[in-house]
Amino acid sequence: MATPHIIQAALQSAVDEGVFPGVQLAVRVSGKLQCVAVAGRLSSEPPGLAVQPTTLYDLASLTKPLATVTSLALLIQRAKVGLEDPVQRVLVELEGAPIGLVTVRDLVTHRSGLPGWRPFYERFDVQGIVPGLSGENRLAKQQVLRMVRDEPLIYARGERSVYSDLGFMLLGFLVERLSGMALDLWCEEAIVRPLQADPLMFCPTAGRTQQGAACQNTDPWHIALTERDEWRNRLLCGEVHDENAAAMGGVAGHAGLFGTAESVLAISGAWLRGYYGRESILDKRLVRQFTIRQDFAAESSWALGWDTPSVLSSSGSYFSERSFGHLGYTGTSLWIDPLRELEVVLLSNRVHPSRRNEKIKAFRPLIHDLVYQEYLSAR
Repeated sequence: MATPHIIQAALQSAVDEGVFPGVQLAVRVSGKLQCVAVAGRLSSEPPGLAVQPTTLYDLASLTKPLATVTSLALLIQRAKVGLEDPVQRVLVELEGAPIGLVTVRDLVTHRSGLPGWRPFYERFDVQGIVPGLSGENRLAKQQVLRMVRDEPLIYARGERSVYSDLGFMLLGFLVERLSGMALDLWCEEAIVRPLQADPLMFCPTAGRTQQGAACQNTDPWHIALTERDEWRNRLLCGEVHDENAAAMGGVAGHAGLFGTAESVLAISGAWLRGYYGRESILDKRLVRQFTIRQDFAAESSWALGWDTPSVLSSSGSYFSERSFGHLGYTGTSLWIDPLRELEVVLLSNRVHPSRRNEKIKAFRPLIHDLVYQEYLSAR
């Protein structure tokens, strides 16, 4: 399984040009792993160890499809919830507020009326506590749920599509309420273990007791660094980069997941197998429904929790219109073309040492075009 020279050279060139300190790329075609390529180091300031295939990356918004959307599909299959259910049916705290009337479908297609982002974390200290409050009112997730409930909608439900972290915060709460488990424990039990997706986890350096057994902490030397965070006043390693997710303890519906390129492939493979009705934890009908672009707004490229290729897509020029994928703010992406059975995972820490580095925007389509040309142009 040798990596083609042109792909390895492109990764190394991106490192040399400061697109990111280090990178992992995994490619699978028709269920066969074609390459797991790495380049660069875990950090540049200070210089870190060389990236390995086992290096953990902060997956950022890949948490949305890998954890939250996969969880929703599983809960729908178990008849726990429906796409047309208003969220207040599950999150009763939202009753009486405009957001309570939006449906699960509205949230997962980013058409709920919620804004994209708000700095909720500024109301918390770095331990996720609201100064001046006590008892249950100090619990971050309860406070965030109230903050989203009280957030004015910026457009009428269904009128348009605005990519929203706030909507996926609600979906994370909904998964927890329906499963009766914390999101990280549910994902471990319902997704990671059945798919043998290790290492894929929230809070890799924090440890967590699961069913009475202590989890092993991940060695920080195996985790790519992200940014020096002004709010937390430290360089982040194994702590979620997203501040709102950090205020919620590192476990949220919109961000918080860490993994490797191969562990991401374990989840994408379940979606691709489900797409064709092969053995999978996911039902074919639901996979097809979740991965097709919605037609409610002409300018929107969103399916149900998944994005689809648009003009100047990060997936490049060759992925078919039936493709689906997602990006992560830290420099991560997953794109799946079911018509060619192609899966491409790109993981990086482009936010190290600063989120102001946006060179990855030009690199993403380039590397996807190279992958397509290398592995599929002769087919």
